[in-house]
Amino acid sequence: MNILVLFAPLALLMIATWCDSRTTEIPDWISVALLLLAVLAGGFGWAGIRWWMVVSGAAAGLMIGYALFRLGNFGGGDAKLIAAIGALLGPVGLLFLLFWMAIAGGVLALIAMARGQRDYAYGPAIAAGYCGYLVWPAGMLS
Repeated sequence: MNILVLFAPLALLMIATWCDSRTTEIPDWISVALLLLAVLAGGFGWAGIRWWMVVSGAAAGLMIGYALFRLGNFGGGDAKLIAAIGALLGPVGLLFLLFWMAIAGGVLALIAMARGQRDYAYGPAIAAGYCGYLVWPAGMLS
């Protein structure tokens, strides 16, 4: 069951990246599916995820996503996706994801500046942040 908890979010994030890149919108069903996976993982104890991690990670992701949304840097779909991933990873995992996401977002910002674009899709940075989380420091793939 650990494989499902690790790679189902990756597949959903790839779909979110594709949608965000094409239409600059992330469908709500992706965030709902991630949240449902987090609740199931917490309920059944899959991959060591506990209820307190689901609740506190979702709350932290919601606060961070809402703050970025209100500042105008994030879209609503990006904020909801961060809250859902926070529920899946817990608060500590969310911090590591945000670290990698910020690095990927900086690279995307540089590419957008070079192209003369003011706005760009942030879904790819969120997916890259999750991939970074899987590799280091959590080492979930090892």
